[in-house]
Amino acid sequence: MRFRSYASPDRGAVLAATAGGAWHDLGSADLVDIIADGRQADATLLDGAPELSTRGLSLLPPVQRPGKILCVGLNYVDHAAESPYENVPDYPTFFTRFASTLIADGDAIIRPRASAELDFEGEMAVIIGTGGRHIPADDALDHVAGYSVFNDASIRDYQFLTPQWTPGKNFDATGAFGPDFVSADEVPPGGAGLSLEVDLNGAPMQRANTSDMVFSTAQLIALASVWTTLEPGDVIVSGTPAGVGFARRPQVYMAAGDVVEVRIEGIGTLRNPVEDEPEAL
Repeated sequence: MRFRSYASPDRGAVLAATAGGAWHDLGSADLVDIIADGRQADATLLDGAPELSTRGLSLLPPVQRPGKILCVGLNYVDHAAESPYENVPDYPTFFTRFASTLIADGDAIIRPRASAELDFEGEMAVIIGTGGRHIPADDALDHVAGYSVFNDASIRDYQFLTPQWTPGKNFDATGAFGPDFVSADEVPPGGAGLSLEVDLNGAPMQRANTSDMVFSTAQLIALASVWTTLEPGDVIVSGTPAGVGFARRPQVYMAAGDVVEVRIEGIGTLRNPVEDEPEAL
């Protein structure tokens, strides 16, 4: 099944779902509650739910306030080679992104006044269903509720100010996420074998396959759960392949008026325009 979250002017957040046909209105149902109950693939959720008209509605991120967003750097061999770090890590390069940075499909990614180095990173997002600690890799995919598309837009000069990447990964309105949450049964195990593509203004920038990840979805879950308790609705953003703007010669950074698209086979297309942060009043 697929789920989308919308903002309604008179109803607040509205959850929609489809099992392959029309979208149905689940009202104020909480996707994280559905995930925690293990019902993300339960088509009976649609029984009696009216079809949804999206007129006057705006998309929201599939999970608006994840308890944790764990991102992974250097998780494709080709991207590690083009980065300043060169070597593929022996352990995942985990870093965190804040929920306050998230925006939906169609929202503008904001280039901040502080920098002109706004870069794109197309990635597959993994949403946790059953939480836990010390999850064995052999069991880890049983803990996945589903998948989505993510653009981990990065402010490169701030990212590389220190060895810790937090500032460059957490500017407001840089974490594009969506449009759909796709239940795990709809894609191959671990989201493996899916094409991942990023276009900027229609020009190809990144081309890869999720099977090229250094650390698989199962490995990421197992390794993260050693040091943190994973919970329903937590998001693991699994890494980006080669082709990012800062590694190109000449470098290619996003600017106001640009449109960036991230496509992952079987999961969806995330499309966002780019705007400049307004000048301070």
